[in-house]
Formats: sequence, structure tokens, C-alpha cells
Amino acid sequence: MNKLFSTLKVRDQVFKNRIAVSPMCQYSSIDGMPSDWHLVHLGSRAVGGAGLVIAEATAVSPEGRITPDDAGIWNEEQADAYKRITSFIKSQNSIPGIQIAHAGRKASTFSPWKGAGAVPEQSGGWKTLGPSPIPFSNTYGMPMEMSKDDIHKVVGQFKSAAVRAVKAGFGVIEIHMAHGYLIHEFLSPLSNKRKDNYGGSLENRCRLAVEVAAAVREVIPEGLPLFARLSVTDWIEDGWDAEQSVYLSKKLKETGADLIDCSSGGNVADAAVPLGPSYQVEFAERIRKETGINTGAVGLITSPEQAENILRTGQADIIIMGREVLRNPYWPLYAARRLKAETDWPKQYLRAKL
Repeated sequence: MNKLFSTLKVRDQVFKNRIAVSPMCQYSSIDGMPSDWHLVHLGSRAVGGAGLVIAEATAVSPEGRITPDDAGIWNEEQADAYKRITSFIKSQNSIPGIQIAHAGRKASTFSPWKGAGAVPEQSGGWKTLGPSPIPFSNTYGMPMEMSKDDIHKVVGQFKSAAVRAVKAGFGVIEIHMAHGYLIHEFLSPLSNKRKDNYGGSLENRCRLAVEVAAAVREVIPEGLPLFARLSVTDWIEDGWDAEQSVYLSKKLKETGADLIDCSSGGNVADAAVPLGPSYQVEFAERIRKETGINTGAVGLITSPEQAENILRTGQADIIIMGREVLRNPYWPLYAARRLKAETDWPKQYLRAKL
């Protein structure tokens, strides 16, 4: 039996296989609203056979967007607009997930095909927030150091976004704690120089992450899985690293998180990342073995055999794919044929199964 096409039960959700579509920004929203692009983009991956389809980093507030073109879920209109998307994904026997996020000091930037660096306030940008007044790079704006009231407000925004996500029909919620965005900025000693109880010690730097996870877990159904995406390392000395990620993963598990989506980097502009096939899988393996929590493996996983081996050797519980499913939305159907596994096909496409 192929591990990649075995089911995975997390709380009350049963994923039909262990292939998930990673949250990938589409920069195709106006005022945070999902559009026809999102319906087709996410829907086609569900048609393609993925067991879980996770919507892009979706901002919990207007100032939490990475770019002015990002999706959001800070109001009821946005949540209502997602209902037709989640309904379609479910109709394909796939589970819709959403990643809720705040970009912190990396907010208010240009979409990739529109420019680079910070969007000026006079051009639709805004003042960014961060744990400390340290910009991501010299092309980004100086963030305003958050007060404790600001921090508590953001926790509340994540909580409200989670409530809306459930109403919108999402079956998995992932909290974005990676890639140099707000929660990761608090985690890393390179971006967090605070002297209060949100900075300094490892416990203090993890405080915001744990508070957000606890707030979200409190308001979502008991049977709904909660994921967290971590950058397991900053890839630079004296930064956030795997040992600290193990500590945080244990705390998140105690708080009610069910799976750690193990990525890396994003908080240091000039970090040297050793890219290569499966280059981040070791992080998923270590966190899984040292904490007992489910993990997702990501990062240059492209072939069915590679994905199958990761699962079969106990390095992760699910494969979370990005660029490869952009190139081929039907990768799961292709993988099933390669591995000689049985999987359900859309009835409209059955003529191509033989």
C-alpha cells in the first residue's frame, strides 16, 4: 500500500491522501476579497486530487497584508466570499484549509510583478508593525515597535479571523509563524530586541506564538485541526534555529496545535539557504521525533517516489507541495499512476484515467 495515498486522520478530519497544497500568495485581491482567480486556482488543485488545499496567507487585518493585493479575512464580506470556494473544494472530496497571517515589518510591499520593497504611504502603503524598530532590509520601511496593547489587539485579530474562517467553511486553520512575518519576527532574537515579557528569553519570544495559538484553539471547533507553519531556522548564526523550534513545537502541541508545517528562512534578507531536493525535510523529521506532533514536509519535493519515501521512512506525516503543483495542478493524479495507487478521479475526467 502506498503511504502517499493512505488516509490521515487529524481530530475529526480525514484526509483522503497525504498530499496538501501549500498556501501560496496570488496577489490577486482587491480590498482583501477573494476573486474568481482564487476559485479557479484553489478549485483546480482540488480537482487535481490533493487531499488538502490551503488558501494563501490571508491577512487578519488590513495592515497585516504583505502587499495591497493580498487576500484578507478581517471582515464578514470576505468570509462570505470564501464560501463558494470552500464549497467547491469539498465537492471534490478535498478539505479546504486557510492560513491566517500578519506580515509585520514585511507588510506594505509591492506585489512581485509590480516592483520591489516598500510601497510608499502616498501610493497606498501603510506604516508597518514589528516587535522592534528594525527593518527587514534597506528597501523596507522602519516598523513601529508594538506596544502591549498592539500585541493584544493582534491576538484578538487572529482570534476573530479564525471564527470567520470556520463560518466560511474551512476545515483546517493554519497560523503563519514563518518566513519573517510578524510571529516569526517575535520568535527570532535577530528581529526581537524587546526588554519586556515578549522579548529576551526563549519563553518570552515564544509568548506571542503561544497566545495566538491558544486564542485560535479556544474559538474553533474541537474537531477542527490547527496547524502552525514554522521557519525552523533562520539559516544564520545566533538566529532562530531547530532546537528553539522543537521547544516551541512542544508548547504549541500543549496548546492544542495538531501539526507543524516545517519550512525555513525568510527573516534575514541575506541568509545563505542551501537549496536542494528535500532540503527542509530534516526539520520535519526532527520535530516529529522529538515532540510526537504531526509534521508536514515542504521544500523542493517534486517526484512521487521522493514524497513516498519521506512518508515511508517516518520523516513526516504529510507532504505539503508548492511550486510543483503550480506547474501541474493534477500532480496527485499523476503520482497515483506512477505509484500504481488507486485514487478517486473527477467523473468528468474518467476517460483519461485508463
